[in-house]
Order: sequence, then structure tokens, then C-alpha cells
Amino acid sequence: MLRQVCCSGFQPFRQRLLPWLQSTALSRSHRVQSSAIRHVRSWSNIPFITVPLSRTHGKSFAHRSELKHAKRIVVKLGSAVVTRGDECGLALGRLASIVEQVSVLQNQGREMMLVTSGAVAFGKQRLRHEILLSQSVRQALHSGQNQLKEMAIPVLEARACAAAGQSGLMALYEAMFTQYSICAAQILVTNLDFHDEQKRRNLNGTLHELLRMNIVPIVNTNDAVVPPAEPNSDLQGVISVKDNDSLAARLAVEMKTDLLIVLSDVEGLFDSPPGSDDAKLIDIFYPGDQQSVTFGTKSRVGMGGMEAKVKAALWALQGGTSVVIANGTHPKVSGHVITDIVEGKKVGTFFSEVKPAGPTVEQQGEMARSGGRMLATLEPEQRAEIIHHLADLLTDQREEILLANKKDLEEAEGRLAAPLLKRLSLSTSKLNSLAIGLRQIAASSQDSVGRVLRRTRIAKNLELEQVTVPIGVLLVIFESRPDCLPQVAALAIASGNGLLLKGGKEATHSNRILHLLAQEALSIHGVKEAIQLVNTREEVEDLCRLDKMIDLIIPRGSSQLVRDIQKAAKGIPVMGHSEGICHMYVDSEASVDKVTRLVRDSKCEYPAACNALETLLIHRDLLRTPLFDQIIDMLRVEQVKIHAGPKFASYLTFSPSEVKSLRTEYGDLELCIEVVDSVQEAIDHIHKYGSSHTDVIVTENEKTAEFFLQHVDSACVFWNASTRFSDGYRFGLGAEVGISTSRIHARGPVGLEGLLTTKWLLRGQDHVVSDFSEHGSLKYLHENLPVPQRNTN
Repeated sequence: MLRQVCCSGFQPFRQRLLPWLQSTALSRSHRVQSSAIRHVRSWSNIPFITVPLSRTHGKSFAHRSELKHAKRIVVKLGSAVVTRGDECGLALGRLASIVEQVSVLQNQGREMMLVTSGAVAFGKQRLRHEILLSQSVRQALHSGQNQLKEMAIPVLEARACAAAGQSGLMALYEAMFTQYSICAAQILVTNLDFHDEQKRRNLNGTLHELLRMNIVPIVNTNDAVVPPAEPNSDLQGVISVKDNDSLAARLAVEMKTDLLIVLSDVEGLFDSPPGSDDAKLIDIFYPGDQQSVTFGTKSRVGMGGMEAKVKAALWALQGGTSVVIANGTHPKVSGHVITDIVEGKKVGTFFSEVKPAGPTVEQQGEMARSGGRMLATLEPEQRAEIIHHLADLLTDQREEILLANKKDLEEAEGRLAAPLLKRLSLSTSKLNSLAIGLRQIAASSQDSVGRVLRRTRIAKNLELEQVTVPIGVLLVIFESRPDCLPQVAALAIASGNGLLLKGGKEATHSNRILHLLAQEALSIHGVKEAIQLVNTREEVEDLCRLDKMIDLIIPRGSSQLVRDIQKAAKGIPVMGHSEGICHMYVDSEASVDKVTRLVRDSKCEYPAACNALETLLIHRDLLRTPLFDQIIDMLRVEQVKIHAGPKFASYLTFSPSEVKSLRTEYGDLELCIEVVDSVQEAIDHIHKYGSSHTDVIVTENEKTAEFFLQHVDSACVFWNASTRFSDGYRFGLGAEVGISTSRIHARGPVGLEGLLTTKWLLRGQDHVVSDFSEHGSLKYLHENLPVPQRNTN
């Protein structure tokens, strides 16, 4: 069943809820807390949503990516999520945000149910207020309205608090859901309602009828009368409802729910108590993994702790319901945590019954880290030997590689555009070129790692060195470019970096065999695990969040891919360029013989490349000259579609279609032509509309050329040369991991040097800083020492 709704009509929540809070007489505490609603996140920009929701309940989902198909969902709100930090009253802003997310999912056609805590905290706030008010009145009467003495508030019994708070909590939920035209209904249960067969059938029927009428059931234990839990009752195949965790699990299984989301005050399940030094968040938890987890204490409020949540989650999982435990209190994520989970994003801990055949991406990251460190300790000759062996394998295993690539091309036929198919294709000549490039990398890697850049004598017997070291673990994400894999692998080997590779699914067969060959080459020196190919269903956005495992992300693909990764990366630097808008300026003193060759090569040799020409700037004096006619004729022969810039269009009676934007990377046989009056105007145009990638001047005037070379602020600036030379292999770097337009660390084609950083080594003999003080016995020398000569053989 497909249901489509428009969510863009939602008004900002607080604008509608605040008047209600100010006018209603529900409780004085509502008005006290109404200012918290200002923090509610607006979902007014959500577009039309189409969600396939038909699913037969039986087995739980095996992967996070399948959660978007969940139709019936239970959201359990823990006490720490619903209540304020002082445990008296509700966290209204947080609660309103959760209601908003539940409403969005409900309006998509899903069936949402809430299991909520908070009645005790809400009641405690109301009772405290009433007690303070009555005490202040009595004291005022007793003392004749003199100064009030300090008033002590008695310990409030939880059942009484629950009784006082339940009605107000439900009224608040009802008011919030009303803002989205959603009706909510309250259901209070106890353990007996599940053990008594008649009551159980009644409860089940009531819930199904509410869901049928598009009503959100809000379920809570009736804490005003709930009896103590029966000991060990859940050891008999039935979970005892002793807290809201067990209630949510029981409800999820009874109602054949697809997904149970348990929100708490921690990010998910950790292998040891959160906050301890070695605690690691568990991304996916499997039945039987309990022995690997050390549980800590329960949260500041609530009946259960993480152990209770895990027990309830495993019980629900066994009953066919998928479970995610996540943080519902973090201010940066609580506004979208529920929708993120349903979208399949890596949030919290996902409980699954299906263990993957291979390692998780976190385990692959750890293997790449340890393998990279071992790789960095090898002798330069050993790293070079690995790269030479990989180059040999590319030619020796040519038939197997091309056969795998043929499978990819057949599967991609009709699904990929022609430029992407060309990138996907491998050939004998491509493999031979790759092998040559790899051998160049091997030759240049002899003194890459551990090379001394600077030596300084700080003082007598105290010497400082700055040496090159690997960056750490690289994540390279590439689309439709299987030839990228051996190039990047060789550069990682030469620089001693661990490597995580994430290729596009369109190149699955090619990437698999190329990765196997890379690992075969690494095996000759026992560092096979240094390079890992991510084959799991991990989304790119999730990979970009692994900031504790990845030191640098390098995207290789479309400008949209690069922009998406730059946006998604959380605390990890990204090396790359989002666009390749390359310009060529044809000066008034350009050579007729050179121009057409340079334009043809730059635009037509490989139009899908990021270093292909996209905008041709022509000096005004060249219009209506034989040189201009030759350029246009050549472009027509090559079937290049021309887009006219505004100034160029103004010179023509009948012009080509005017360009929609001067900042366009076509990636195809299309070209923008614009007219400029001078070299300075060409430079200004490049700075305004270019992407700082590669820009060229064609002229015979050396002074004009040098002016252009010095003033254009791009990563690569050429004189009388094709833009296509902007490439690591053509620069003699052997290969490149990409072309960077950033201004920090590396710029232009990034080869081996760009994958290294430095560290400082200080060698002394019992030196302490106090010896260099004003009255100390030693003085700083700061003498520059000779640096060992670099091996250029």
C-alpha cells in the first residue's frame, strides 16, 4: 500500500501550542513551563513523502536499511527522556519534538504507538506546587503575614504522584497531537491485563480498533495501582511487565509490531558502562552477545536500566519485532532521532538476528588501522615490492578482471548514462596504463615514509627532527571507477596508510576481484588487512560519522557525491573538489594552429572527466575572425552542444541557447562560450564562476601568459596546454587519489606526498625545561643541521 501526504503545511509548532498553553486551565505548571516550547524543531520543509508500507509480520528486519518499510511502530519514551533534569516536571521542548516526529510518521500512513513514562514526574511537580502553596498559606495565617519560614517538602509517594500526574500528562499529549490533526487515546495497563486471557483480548481489540481509526494509542503502566512484579515470571517464555521497557516489548509482540524504538538517555548499548575509558557503542547487537557486555547502573530516573532494556529488546526480537535503542535526550539529535531510525540511518544500537558473513565496518576500520601501522613499519623496499607485485597481477590476471568488468557493464546497461558507462569500462590498455603508473609509485616510494624534512640542534645533545609519517586510515569513496581501486591501493601502500574502500554497486564484480588482488599482493609481507573493501549495506552518510576510525575521506566521483560527503562528514577532513568547472581563455594573440587542438583535446578527449573544459572564454577581438570560425566548425564536427554566455549572445543575431548558469559542470559534449575584453576580465570571470580546479590561457604573448599564471587563483594554471594534463599520472606522480581544490595540506592532483603528514622526534639526555630558565645552566642554540639527501633513484 502506498500512501502520500503533504507535510509542508505544518505551521511552526510553538505558534499553535503556546496560545493553548496560555488559555487552558489544565494546570498552573503548564503555564510555568510553556517557554520550553520555543525549542521545538519545525518540520515545515518536509516534502511529499511516498512510503511502501506493505509487509507481512513474521521475522524481524535483518538490516537497518529495511526499517523504512516498517508500518507498525512502537516508540518507548524512558523517564529520562520525558522528564527534566531536576526530575520535577516534563521536558516540554523535547517532548514536543518527539510528538512532531511521531506525527510525521503517522501522516505517512504508518501506525504509531507510544509507551510513555512521565506521569510520576508530572504529578510530583503538581503535588510539590500544591504543598508549597498550602504551606505558604498556613504559615502566612499563623505568622500574621510576617516573613515566611523555610518550608520543607515531604517525600512524595510514587503512586500518589502517578495518580496526580496521569491526567495532566495525557492532556498535554492530546494538545500536542491535535496540532497535527491527529487524535490520541490513553490506555493504562498492569501486568494482570496481559496474564488474564479475557483482558488481553480486550486490550488487543481496543488497540487494533484505535489503529484502524488512525488514532495514536498512548500506553502507560497504571503506576497508581500497579502491583509488584512477580519474580522470575519472565523465565517461563512470557516477559513480566515490571517497567515500561518490558511493557513496550510485550505490547510490540502482542500487536505484531514491525519496529520498537526505545529512547533513553544514552546513545545505545555499550560493551561496558558509558563513560568508562574503553566503552564502545555497539552498532548491531545479536542474541547471545550478552556475555560481551558489562552493564552499569540504571539511569537517574525510571525503573529499569540498560540490562532491562536489552532483556526486553531480545524478547521482542524473538517475537519478530526489530528493535533500536537510541538517545532521545541529546539536543543535537533528539529533534530527528525517530525519523532517522526509520530512514535506516546508523543511530543507536540495532538488534538483529542475522549476523553478517564478514566483519562489520567498525571491525574493518580497526583492521585497517592495525594493518596500516604494520605497513608503515616495513622497509621501503618491501612496500615497493608489494606495489610491483600488484602491478604484475593486473596484467597477469587480465582476463579474469575483464570478465568481471563485463558482468558489471551488462548489469549497468540501460541504467547508467553513457559517460558513466565509459568510466565503468576497463580494457587491456587501461590495465597496462595502470600497471605502468603503479610501478612509478613504487619507484617514488623509496623514501616517502620516515623522510627527514628538518633537523635542529635545540641545545647540546638535544636534537629535533621533523619526519614524514602516514596520515592513518583513509576512506576512499568512488563511483563507477574500478580503475581507481588499484591506484588508491598503491598510494596507500606506498605511504603506509590503512585504507577503507567504498565502491559503487555498479562496479561490484570489478571491485571485488581488484581488491582480492590487492590483498594477495599485501600478503607477501603479512599486511593483508591494511586494505579493506566495505561490502556491507553501510550508507555513505553513516561511514562519514566514523570519526574515531577514519582520519581522511577522499571522494572520487560526481560533484554531487563530493558535496554530499562534505556535508555528511562529522569531524573528519574531506579532500577533494565539489566541481570541475575548468576554463580556457583564448587571448587576442593566440596561435591559430594551437587553439583548435587545445580546445578539442580539453573538451572532447574525455568530456566526463573532472578536468575537461567547461567554459571557453574568447577575447572580443577574435569574434568574426577565421580563428573563431575554425573553433566553431571544430566543435560542430565533434557534435559539441554550445551554450552562449550573456555577452556572447548579445553579439549574435541568431545565437545558440543562452546558458542557464555560468557555474555549470556539464560532464558531456556541451560547452559554454563567453566573450571577455581583456586578460583581467578573463581572470575576474574565472574567480567569480570557476571552481579553482584547472584554468588555461592560450597566447603567444609571454608577458600576458605570466600575468595569467600568477594571478589566477586555482589549483592548476596552464599556458598553451590542455586542461586534461591536470592528472597525477601525467604529472609524474604515478597516480592520484583525487584533485583537491582546498587550500590546506594538499592542492591539485594529490599523489603520494599528499597522503603524508609529519611528526616531531626529540632526542635528549636528561634535559628539563627549568635548565633553560633565566638562571638555568643551559642556553638554547636552535642551530639548523644538515638534512639527509633524498634518494632520487
